[in-house]
Amino acid sequence: MIGHLTTTLAQIDIPADWIGIRAVQEASTWRAMRDGNPQQNERGLSQGAMVEVLAQGQFGYSATNQVSPEAIRAAAQRAYDQAIATSRWAIHRFTAAVRPRVKGSYVSPYEQALDTLAVGDINDLLRQLCEQLKVSAEVVRTSAVARTHEVESWFVSSNGSEVHQKLMMVESHLGAIAQSPGVTQARTDNGYLAHSYQGGWEKFHGPELWARAARIGQQAVALLSAPDCPETSTTLVLAPDQMMLQLHESVGHPLELDRILGDERNYAGGSFVQPEDFGRLVYGSALMNVTFDATQVGELASYRFDDTGTPAEKQYLIRAGVLERGLGGLESQARLNVPGVACARACSWNRPPIDRMANINLEPGESDFDAIIGAIEAGVYMESNCSWSIDDQRHKFQFGCEYARKIENGKLTTLLKNPNYRATTPKFWGSLSQVGDSSTMATYGTPYCGKGEPNQLIRVGHASPVCAFENIEVFGGGQLMSLLSSQASADGAWAEHISEGSAGAAGQRHSPRSSFETVFNRLAEAIGNHLGQSPGYHFRLSLAGEDSQFTRFNGSKVRQSGQVRDAQLKLTLLTSERTTAAQIPFVGDFDLDWRSPMPR
Repeated sequence: MIGHLTTTLAQIDIPADWIGIRAVQEASTWRAMRDGNPQQNERGLSQGAMVEVLAQGQFGYSATNQVSPEAIRAAAQRAYDQAIATSRWAIHRFTAAVRPRVKGSYVSPYEQALDTLAVGDINDLLRQLCEQLKVSAEVVRTSAVARTHEVESWFVSSNGSEVHQKLMMVESHLGAIAQSPGVTQARTDNGYLAHSYQGGWEKFHGPELWARAARIGQQAVALLSAPDCPETSTTLVLAPDQMMLQLHESVGHPLELDRILGDERNYAGGSFVQPEDFGRLVYGSALMNVTFDATQVGELASYRFDDTGTPAEKQYLIRAGVLERGLGGLESQARLNVPGVACARACSWNRPPIDRMANINLEPGESDFDAIIGAIEAGVYMESNCSWSIDDQRHKFQFGCEYARKIENGKLTTLLKNPNYRATTPKFWGSLSQVGDSSTMATYGTPYCGKGEPNQLIRVGHASPVCAFENIEVFGGGQLMSLLSSQASADGAWAEHISEGSAGAAGQRHSPRSSFETVFNRLAEAIGNHLGQSPGYHFRLSLAGEDSQFTRFNGSKVRQSGQVRDAQLKLTLLTSERTTAAQIPFVGDFDLDWRSPMPR
């Protein structure tokens, strides 16, 4: 692919200062069981290329799901037109210095490849996990999920960059809901999809998996008879799975430079951090040491280069409590004139890179778990986030957890349900009094960090030890309800065509009005005929497409401007007992689309 992109790049004839092509292919699987019954059994393929052009100090973008030379050259022309059209209102006059020349590669280390487990084996494993979660009749719902992603990207540029990266990821979830008269309690495997890592299947079915499942079910039942968390100000001890959310919301997001610059103000919000705070602001106690580390092996958001080609390094964001640098790529660093990191990232080929956190970790201290608890006369220990609410400046927050224990005279005692706590960010981190050592460290991840217009959901990793905070307001009661992000629909016009049928019949379809629709109808007919030898099968074929333009403004200035052209086919096969689905790119050429990896 690098050779193909380099050859295509040489054929682009536009008077640009810099041109870059980033091609991405992502193959995914989703398997889910609910109460031992299949809930989701799908796989998907997404692929395409984003062309970036720098002209007159302004970047323009254009994305296409076809990686042919003709399609990429056309995208380059559209990107150039976008750059020229918006350069008059550019928020900053960039140079090629924000796109360094780099060469290199990265592949996620793994032990067991993602294609070594058959679909039947995965589903059987999830079914058995549901059985393990149901420890008693009081467990009224169980769920088990396993998802995989293999993301391969290639990046070339007119100043000689050549980068290839291949990321393999496994995301999993276990959950149990227990009920007794008037009480419902949920317990999960450290939070929804918190066990998300880079690597192979070894990241899922480790030796502790079955014990974790049994513990989740047992704790869900135990919480039914537990008293509510008391309302008081006390010492709060947070487990690593809750520290993940604490780091994400009150450190990661407020340090994003595009928020500080105001780019995200109308959607994701801003930040209480000011440009002059870098190098000066006391963010927390002297025990607070937070790093950006996209080089950490196995963590969900690891890579060697960000999506603009900037090499990734481990960097301190906060050292001994003092803010040193922000989460921003070279573009934001040039605009704000503050130090940042290699974190210009895009969720896919059809979105331009923006400032995103990657792996944000709290460095370990010197105390083991027993020493931390043993030093506390009275307090509350909490695990696993279940709700979150934080203002748009990332200053005032209120978080809820699934599970808590009282701390009395240096020991964990009474089980507590519905634990919550609230604080303001600088005061909270200033109260950090104990940081666990490496034996208390744990690493988790989330695939659902939302930001940007058009919206981008991106994968993030967090590692932390157990931590203690003094004089924090905790309280109990009903579970809080809030959302990490609003998932806005993509800009532009979406069109959908659907065809349904059974074996040997193509089903009812719209009359052809375009070449895309003609090809779609031919595919539907071919699928129906192909299934004619398998009576009892039914199918649903759907087409969704996007042809959109977007312009991101900050005030009256243009931050980003681009165009996206994409179309996806989704085929669902159904029998009386089973359902499966697959999604692939649709290019509008019958021969090419029929040869795509559609399950047939």
